[in-house]
Amino acid sequence: MTDPTAWIWDIRKYSLHDGPGIRTTVFFKGCPLKCLWCCNPESHASGAEVVWIRERCLACDLCLESCARYAISVDPSGRRVVDPASCDLCGVCAHQCPGEAMTIVGRQMTVDEVLAEVARDAIFYSRSGGGLTLSGGEPLAQPEFAAELLARYKRSEGGHTAVETCGQADWDEIRRLLPYVDLFLYDIKHMDALEHRRYTGAGNLRILENASRIATSGRRLVIRFPLIPGCNDGEDNVRRTAALARSLGVERVDLLPYHRLGEPKYTRLDRRYVLAGTNAPSEDRVAAARRIIDSYGLAVRVGG
Repeated sequence: MTDPTAWIWDIRKYSLHDGPGIRTTVFFKGCPLKCLWCCNPESHASGAEVVWIRERCLACDLCLESCARYAISVDPSGRRVVDPASCDLCGVCAHQCPGEAMTIVGRQMTVDEVLAEVARDAIFYSRSGGGLTLSGGEPLAQPEFAAELLARYKRSEGGHTAVETCGQADWDEIRRLLPYVDLFLYDIKHMDALEHRRYTGAGNLRILENASRIATSGRRLVIRFPLIPGCNDGEDNVRRTAALARSLGVERVDLLPYHRLGEPKYTRLDRRYVLAGTNAPSEDRVAAARRIIDSYGLAVRVGG
């Protein structure tokens, strides 16, 4: 039987915010949403991408000289521009770059390869109650691999499993994961369907339906609510989000205040960052949102 493969853009060890205990978080490439505030734009596309990082560049031009397809050019600002139509992702430019300014984000991995990475830290999981978390991008964008990875991890390691998801997937793809998932970390970005589409590129009907189904499946569910100034931080939306969480019977809401740490990545990917200049919510604004959620009888954790 062929070992399934998936596009993975990072495997992060010793993660402390993606579920209980010490964990390894596997980041999948590809996402059905395009949230304006996303801090991981390198996760949007499903395949590999060549990324140039300005602050690492030594201006040696070895990347240009090493590219057999002449896919790299220099614009007037000095930025190295990769033509995706010409680039074959051979990786020679990244290999030749002494400053690691040219990098390839995303690689195809088998389930066995990912499990081998995860197993290296197994001793930390057993001692801390941690385990494996699937994140992204969106793990459910590659559902066959996600299901196989979780199932084989449960069989081989028996550790705790968590899935961070936006919920924008067919229910059948979620249902096949249920036997192997201990915790869903589930994003609710906006309660209004039109506003949700405006800020993420898709409606929220399926997301809300899937949240309800997970809540009745017996799997533990935590709602994650990113607090984005000017987008979803109005009192009415905060209250509607808290009311949904209470109706689902969840134990906790994770309140995730907006930050600008991902903004430089858009420049590297030659993409426009729509929320440029948006400041993080003030401590008072975060506290007000926390009080609203708390008033619905829900535990609130601020931050990832």
